Amino acid sequence: MIRQPLCLVQENRMSRITLLSAPVLALSLGGCVASTLVDVATAPVRAAGKVADWATTSQDEADRERGREIREREERLGELQRDYAELEQECVEGDDDACREAVAVRQEMDELIPTIPVEPTEDD
Repeated sequence: MIRQPLCLVQENRMSRITLLSAPVLALSLGGCVASTLVDVATAPVRAAGKVADWATTSQDEADRERGREIREREERLGELQRDYAELEQECVEGDDDACREAVAVRQEMDELIPTIPVEPTEDD
């Protein structure tokens, strides 16, 4: 009997195992490969959808932004009205600088008022 070196015997066993397991691996990996191909094929579509979501503003987001802008304008108008009342009082007391500042504040108020929507009252 011819004895083969141990490394060749192990190599033959490994090749037999590999040959026997190759069909099993091919079948089990078939689903993975198909799934990967589907993922690769649909990736550009999903990416384009994400870009479209990022690039567009939903109506809800637009409404919130508009509400925020209106509130900021209303707050600014409130500040200007308080400043104007103080400056007007100082102007009546004879402070010429306060009179000039009151005119500037009033001009800013006059520019801001048309940009704030008027809410309807119950009488309307």
